[in-house]
Amino acid sequence: MPTCAFLSFRLGLTDGVSVVADTWMEALRLAGFEVMTVAGEGPVDRVVDGLALGATRPPSQRALDAALADADLVVVENLLTIPMNLPASRVAAEVLRGRPAILHHHDPAWQRAQYRHITELPPDDPSWRHVTINQLTRRQLAQRGIRAVTIYNGFDTRVPAGDRDHIRDELGVAPGERLVVHPVRAIPRKRIADAVALTEALRGIYWLTGPAEDGFEAELAAILGRARCEVIHRPLPSAADVYAAADLVAFPSAWEGFGNPPIEAAIHRRPVAIERYPVATELAALGFRWFDFDDIETIDRWLSEPDDELLDHNRAVAERHLSLERMAADLHDLLDETGWAP
Repeated sequence: MPTCAFLSFRLGLTDGVSVVADTWMEALRLAGFEVMTVAGEGPVDRVVDGLALGATRPPSQRALDAALADADLVVVENLLTIPMNLPASRVAAEVLRGRPAILHHHDPAWQRAQYRHITELPPDDPSWRHVTINQLTRRQLAQRGIRAVTIYNGFDTRVPAGDRDHIRDELGVAPGERLVVHPVRAIPRKRIADAVALTEALRGIYWLTGPAEDGFEAELAAILGRARCEVIHRPLPSAADVYAAADLVAFPSAWEGFGNPPIEAAIHRRPVAIERYPVATELAALGFRWFDFDDIETIDRWLSEPDDELLDHNRAVAERHLSLERMAADLHDLLDETGWAP
C-alpha cells in the first residue's frame, strides 16, 4: 500500500487547516493510501523540530528528508503557501524538489497585509500539483504563472444534530432568548466588535466559542467588557452542539480563505449573517441565501418568524456542492490525472 505524508506547521488541532487536512486524509485512505502526518507540533506521527510556527531555528534538511523518506506522495498543507515560518518553507521546498507532491494552498502571502512583500511563496516544480480551496486563489496563482485546480472544502452532511435544550440549559440561556454564536478564534480579522454590535441590535446573547490568539487578549477583554448584551465566551466539544444551541450565526470576517462556519450552519439548518468578504461572494454564488450583516431589520424579522424553506434550501446547496463525497471525488480525479492513484 502506498504512503501519503501530510506535511504542515501543525496538524491534528482545531485550526482550519488541520480540520480540512483531516478530511483529505480520510479521502486518501479510502483511495488506498496509508496516511501519516509530519509537522512541528500537534498529535502527529512524526514531529520535526523547526517546522512549528514559533520555531526559533529552521528544521535540518536531513531530519525532514528522513521523516518523508518512505512517503510515495506528500500533501503540503499551507507550509509552502504562507510565510509564517519562512525558513521552514525554504527547507521543505528543497526536500520536495523532484518528488510527487500536492501543494494545498489555503491562504497565500499576498492575501495577508503583513506578508504581501514576500514573493517567494509558493514555489513550483514540475513534479508538483497545486490545489486551492477557492477559485479566487486559483486565478491569482495563474496570474503568477502557476497552474492550479480548485477543490472546495468538504463537509460531513450526515452529522447528527446536537441537543438544543440541553446545551442551552448548560449555557444558561432561557427559552425564547436569542443566542447569536460567533464560532471563531478571536483575532482582528474576525471583527469581534461587529458581531457584538449585531447581537446588541438584535437584543440577544453573544457567544464566542474560540480563544484569543495573536496577542488579541487585551483588545478582546476590552470589547467584551463594554458589550451592552450578555456575553458567553466558552467552547463546546461538538460543532453540532454549537449550532443546535444557536439561533443565528454571526460571521463578519474581513477575510477568510474559505470560511467553514457558514457552510456548517447550512448543514445544521441555522441562518447566517455574513459580511461579504471575497470568497463568501464566491460561495454565495453556489446558491446560499445568507443575510447581509448590516440588514438588522430583515434578520430581526426572520428570527421573529423563522422560515424553514430558507434553512432547507441552504442545506440542500451544501449537500450538492460541498459534501465530503464531492470533495473526495474531485481529489480522486486529480490523483487519476497525475497517475498517483494506487
